[in-house]
Amino acid sequence: MQAAGGPRVSMVSEVSVAQIAPLIGRLRRSDDITEEEAQALAAAAEEQRTHAPRTRIARSHVPLRNSQLLIDGFVSREAELPDGRRRILAIHVPGDFVDLHGFVLRSLDHEVVALTTATMVLFPYERMLSVISDHRHLSRVLWFATTVDAAIHREWIASYGRSAVARLAHLFCELRARLEAVGLADTSGYALPLTQIDLADATALTPVHVNRTLRQLREAGLVDFRSGRVEIGDLAGLERVAGFDARYLYLNKVDR
Repeated sequence: MQAAGGPRVSMVSEVSVAQIAPLIGRLRRSDDITEEEAQALAAAAEEQRTHAPRTRIARSHVPLRNSQLLIDGFVSREAELPDGRRRILAIHVPGDFVDLHGFVLRSLDHEVVALTTATMVLFPYERMLSVISDHRHLSRVLWFATTVDAAIHREWIASYGRSAVARLAHLFCELRARLEAVGLADTSGYALPLTQIDLADATALTPVHVNRTLRQLREAGLVDFRSGRVEIGDLAGLERVAGFDARYLYLNKVDR
């Protein structure tokens, strides 16, 4: 069913582990997730929603009752500046909870917006409470995922001190690493159906500056962004220009 102007909603009696595979794949990059735990996460889901591009998925300061998992598409966290300009605070990829911190805060201080067609799976808070009560390891894993989101935010803030070329190169490197973790990228590139305006709002650059910077990266043989795809010509060179160090993404298993 679909409310007028709203998302397509699929009420489900049961969500399979396959449907939340991006989340399980991401979590297994950094920790051991058993089949029982994967089944418990799937059982906590209630419904699936698909949002059209450029629609709001969650509004600031509105009470929340669910955490939302992105399983397909790209989603942003956004703020509107006093002069009306948009600032993208984060870009979410499949396998990301876009508002897991809302489980504690109960509302957001920013908007969540579909950058492309975006499919979400909703996890009601009462079911999430049951999961973390019955599976203590999953509680720690979900907390870990939230702290990684915070690490990404810190890296984005640090990136504002980089040159325009390094800033854009860093964003391309980060998205490649995060998408690779869920099987959606390799060393040659990945789909990124965003606009240059989106890139500008995510890097605090103007669209004109982004266009000029993309041309510099392309002419250097590092990366080419066009027709909704990032084609990487020299990954090592791109990471060198970006000063990219993927450790802040915590994509490898460590003793915890």
